[in-house]
Amino acid sequence: MIDPLAEAVMLLQPQARFAKVVSAAGPWRVRRGAPAQPFYCVILEGSCLLQVQGATPVALVQGDFVLVPSNCGFTVSSMTPPPAGQPDSEPVTLPNGTFRHGPVDAPADVQLLLGYCTFGSPDAALLVSLLPQLVHVRGEARLSTLVRLVGEESRAQRPAREEVLARLLEVLLIEALRSAAGTVASPGLLRGLADERLAVALRRIHADVAQPWTVAQLAREAAMSRSVFFERFSRALGVAPMAYLLGWRMALAKRMLRQREARIADIAERIGYGSASAFSVAFTRHVGVAPARYARERGC
Repeated sequence: MIDPLAEAVMLLQPQARFAKVVSAAGPWRVRRGAPAQPFYCVILEGSCLLQVQGATPVALVQGDFVLVPSNCGFTVSSMTPPPAGQPDSEPVTLPNGTFRHGPVDAPADVQLLLGYCTFGSPDAALLVSLLPQLVHVRGEARLSTLVRLVGEESRAQRPAREEVLARLLEVLLIEALRSAAGTVASPGLLRGLADERLAVALRRIHADVAQPWTVAQLAREAAMSRSVFFERFSRALGVAPMAYLLGWRMALAKRMLRQREARIADIAERIGYGSASAFSVAFTRHVGVAPARYARERGC
């Protein structure tokens, strides 16, 4: 059976090429506006607070991993933040290349590995919309092992350190998305997969994207009435079933066009269109350019 999350991760092409170790002592706070790239953070030691824009603050402890996939502003602070009117902290670069918030000569209350990652897919906006606003993972043995390895590698000065750290972080991102399934509250693919009945429909879509699915057929796969399925799917995923299907078909078509895997007529058939012309009309309406032009401009 096709794994929808694995497919989404494969198309996202997550990469974590930048990371820095930050420690902090005393009251401190860092605020960031909506970043251009997804933000991640590993708690190596101690604890701190994270608040994503519009959400309740989350206490983070040693071993936790958080990922903010979308462009949301956020605040990271000490467990007792400075007063609201006090300026935000400015980091100091330490001799060992790490960064410090608060007094340099005081014992650190927390040590973080944080940075920004990239999603290499041209369809990142579509795919990120299927992820929750915040991915927070705690208490997962496999993830804890990865966090420990990342922490050790980040502190060491071994040969090829940056390359090894990048690979570990990529695996960490994927494992975090997998581990978070079933624990997130905001709409997205992870929440949909946590619903046993919706997961059946999602797997059927991904296993046979060329099938001329209707809401009624997918509802039968999920053993629900059409109206209940439509409402439950839309609430869990944040998009209606047919909008999800269309977006996924277009993401697959884009990949095949970029990689020149097949002729346009073959791509149309593979993703469920009866003719190349019907596919071209749908693709142009969805993407803004015709498939042939997209292939010329974006092809590998």
